[in-house]
Amino acid sequence: MRVVHESGRVLATNVDTADSLLSQGLGLMFRRSIPDDYALVFRFGSQKRRSLHMLCVPFDIDAVWLCDGVVQRVTTMRAWTGHGAGVGDTVVELPAGALDGVEAGDRVTVEG
Repeated sequence: MRVVHESGRVLATNVDTADSLLSQGLGLMFRRSIPDDYALVFRFGSQKRRSLHMLCVPFDIDAVWLCDGVVQRVTTMRAWTGHGAGVGDTVVELPAGALDGVEAGDRVTVEG
């Protein structure tokens, strides 16, 4: 699996999905770090407001909210204290800086 920007730039090749209630609740909590090519994908069945927190996450991340593959919001969230929310049917968490140059209205695809 991989995460790709419409420009063809590969944002992540080491991709996990948070597909259970437990994995969605834990997210990146209690991990010491993530690889530079990593993404955690949260797929939901509908478009609605989704929130993220950085409690027990000791490193900064980038997050993107997607509706049918179209970027709704991109933000960098700070370790331990960050919080973000946006509308989406998919949310992707990546290492800080991975989403540089990605903006609302762009297309981001989770392939595979």
